Amino acid sequence: MKAIFKREVKSYFTGMIGWVGLVIPHFCRMLFGYDYRRLIPAAALFGAAFLLAVDDIARLVTTGELPLGILTAFVGAPLFLYLIATGGGRRVH
Repeated sequence: MKAIFKREVKSYFTGMIGWVGLVIPHFCRMLFGYDYRRLIPAAALFGAAFLLAVDDIARLVTTGELPLGILTAFVGAPLFLYLIATGGGRRVH
C-alpha cells in the first residue's frame, strides 16, 4: 500500500502523462517476460507508440484542445487496476 501511495504522489507531481512510464513497463513485462534485453527497448517503444496514438486520437476526436491526460486515464487506469488486482502477473523463478 505504501508503494502505491508513493507512486500516486509522484504521478500527481509529474502529471497524468508521467504515469504512463509506470504502467507501460509493467504491461511489457507481462508480454515479454523479465529479460531486460527485450524489456527495456520494448517498454520504450510501447510507451512512445502509446502516447503517439493517444495524441493522434485526441487531435482527431475534437477540433479543440483535448488534454492527453484524459485519454491516457481511460486506457491506463483500467490496466493499472488490473495490475494491482493480479499482482502484475508475478512469477516465481
